[in-house]
Amino acid sequence: MILETERLLLREMDYDDFGDIAEMLKNPKVMYAYEHSFSDDDIYAWIERQMKRYKEYGFGLWAMVLKSTGDVVGQAGITMQHYKDSEIPEIGYLLKERFWHHGYAVEAAFGCREYAFNVLGLRKVYSIIKTDNEPSMKVAASIGMRLEDSFTAYYYNGGVPHYLFSVESSGKLPC
Repeated sequence: MILETERLLLREMDYDDFGDIAEMLKNPKVMYAYEHSFSDDDIYAWIERQMKRYKEYGFGLWAMVLKSTGDVVGQAGITMQHYKDSEIPEIGYLLKERFWHHGYAVEAAFGCREYAFNVLGLRKVYSIIKTDNEPSMKVAASIGMRLEDSFTAYYYNGGVPHYLFSVESSGKLPC
């Protein structure tokens, strides 16, 4: 286990999580921001990328497990992402569709924020969000992030407009 919140445990993912990760990555509603269909090979590569991140950085996207049932409801964590000419620590979150609207993304993102500041000693964290992804923007705002920039991110199908949200470790959560 990497971190624990009121309802969730976040732990490293591995190949045993293939089915749970596939449920997210093969669902077009969940993955609309990526504008890409994921094959089984893509899913194995996704898991391998996380395992590589754990070794290289000590963090990555983690499996989000519901404490009450043991179900994997999504993934959340911190990854190093390219932004303009640098790499920045990004808090990311992705849930299975059937677990949307239960507050799990906010809970996990807040846990990741606290982990970034209190365990990793990071002074600032970010979220990179597609400009039409209102639910993710609400999650970012709920953990104290503010809009910092807009830019074009390049994925599988070319350039896509995105916002950069951020929060510094001295930032206060809204009451």
